[in-house]
Amino acid sequence: MTERIGIDTGGTFTDFVYLKGGTPVIRKTATTPDDQSRAVEEGVQLLGAGETAAIAHGTTTATNALLEHRGARCALVTTRGFRDVLAIGRQNRPALYALSQRRPPPLVPEDLRFEVTERVGADGSILTPLDEHEVAELGESLQRLDVAGVAIVFLFSFLYPEHERKAAGILKEYLPDARFSLSADILPEYREYERTAATVVNVYVQPIVARYLDRLERAVAPRRVRIMQSNGGVIGTKQAARRPARLVLSGPAGGVVGAFRLAGTALDEKAPKILTLDMGGTSTDVALCPGEIPRTAESDIAGLPLHLPSVDIHTVGAGGGSIAHADTAGALRVGPASAGAVPGPACYGQGGDAPTVTDANVTLGRILPDRFLGGDFALDADAARAAVEKLGRPLGLSLRETALGVVRIANASMERALRRVSVERGYDPKDYVLVPFGGAGPLHACDLADALSIRRILLPPQPGVLSALGLLMADIVYDTSVSAPDDETCLEALYAQETERVLNVFAGEDCERPVIETLADMRYRGQSYELTVPMNPASPERARERFHERHARRYGYAMQDVIVEIVTLRVRGTAAGAEVFLPRDTDRAGVSETSEAAQIGETPVVLDSGREVMAALYDRDRLRLGHAFDGPAVVAQYDATVFVPSSWHVEVGAWRTLHFSGM
Repeated sequence: MTERIGIDTGGTFTDFVYLKGGTPVIRKTATTPDDQSRAVEEGVQLLGAGETAAIAHGTTTATNALLEHRGARCALVTTRGFRDVLAIGRQNRPALYALSQRRPPPLVPEDLRFEVTERVGADGSILTPLDEHEVAELGESLQRLDVAGVAIVFLFSFLYPEHERKAAGILKEYLPDARFSLSADILPEYREYERTAATVVNVYVQPIVARYLDRLERAVAPRRVRIMQSNGGVIGTKQAARRPARLVLSGPAGGVVGAFRLAGTALDEKAPKILTLDMGGTSTDVALCPGEIPRTAESDIAGLPLHLPSVDIHTVGAGGGSIAHADTAGALRVGPASAGAVPGPACYGQGGDAPTVTDANVTLGRILPDRFLGGDFALDADAARAAVEKLGRPLGLSLRETALGVVRIANASMERALRRVSVERGYDPKDYVLVPFGGAGPLHACDLADALSIRRILLPPQPGVLSALGLLMADIVYDTSVSAPDDETCLEALYAQETERVLNVFAGEDCERPVIETLADMRYRGQSYELTVPMNPASPERARERFHERHARRYGYAMQDVIVEIVTLRVRGTAAGAEVFLPRDTDRAGVSETSEAAQIGETPVVLDSGREVMAALYDRDRLRLGHAFDGPAVVAQYDATVFVPSSWHVEVGAWRTLHFSGM
């Protein structure tokens, strides 16, 4: 049986799931922010994986480069008169009532944005030919500016890309070592700002991602590596390096895939309805899966629109390492700044002294210092209490009040995120099963479920590494898109063209022939936003019917008498990834055997009411199918700690899952 390793790089820990038949072997190592491949190499060596093991990897390299504005020095070349599109944007106001709006600086500064003479009309006709002499002069100038990449974005190039390709060919003669991104390749769709932003993002992170993937492949050689994309599918490193903008949500996507596949197995449902809660060290990612993995073509990262296919995830800055502080008005705040992996929360004993959500949970007895990472990483409870107490003293709060306040504020942030992907989109959370994971998700799940009237929680067997497991469950996926023509008789030809592009990518992926899915972005005439629906190019009217249905679901109404426009054509190719067989527990506990067989003692915990009680302490590895218990309880395991309040009942399922139900 082929060995496989799923590797998910987080802000605090890098998680590993090693499959070699039987039960998965898991491991966590501290993330190395300066070079994530060092933690990957260390973990692979600790696992003792063979050289034939295939690796699926989720990385935050592209995300961090954008968030921290430390991408490559790159230039933007565009049609004369459009050099400031990136700076002007959409003129949105993130804070509606703020008198002074501050926008993040453009990824390409003004002195590196250049114009050349050319113009293509809205029908794809050439209005002004490309001035090749002018492009050559620009190449000479760029030689002196030491740029690592060039983004080329011409007006209406999605209709006539030849000008971009010709300009790139000329500039490469002057910049042979630079990387080039053309909007006709990255996002051949209308909307000038979004197309420019995506193309710039791609070239901005490309040198960094390419260097990282090169180091990664050397570190784990000769093992084959595939990279998780934002769309929830993996792809080879060559394609990933060529289109790094597709990796911006690489990390969180694996968790949603893993949660959805696990829920389908554990609940025995082909289309489970779940809410995912992935609480890691620096942030929390949430998603609503209404019987399918949610996807969107409209993401936002670092204040920039990224109109590329991705799993529909909402992220908030509330993780275990999120730093708690008092604002200028004396109010308690949590995040978005994080203690990260270095130095980490105060309880890590690595020099950090800022109070974090993890420190608050240690103070409340919900994290056991001597059982963190199975006892391999002992926490300093005194340092945690000192940091929390220092925060609360000037606020007039006791140690317990401060710790509870930190947890409640973090919960409020995550609750808003869950409401945003459910209630605000017309879905009732109580109709869904909450699936918490990440190192900190199981600590906060019950409180969040209570706040949202959710009465069922499904806890994975190894929640702290579910994202890494999800990477192994992911299919191989590649998407393309193209702006729709006015003439619908051309639909089939365009879909055939895009299908050929997808098949060409899969030809180099060493996998089965992909299943091709055709979709379309549609909208009512006059709208400025679209919905994506399945599309058979031979019967566009059926797609319009689906659009009406989806619009009514999402926005509460449909306008049957209004013209529905086809805006963008999409083709998605999917080849099934390797099948993952989850270990099933067939040894049911005897009638006379209770969960006390898994109880290893009691531990003091502080409930949300502020009252301290003795909670039963269980060893997750000893819990068997048929065991059941009530809260208050704490369940200890290597990769996470589970907190069960008094109002919840827990039963152990056949797939080593814990099924929570509200009492």
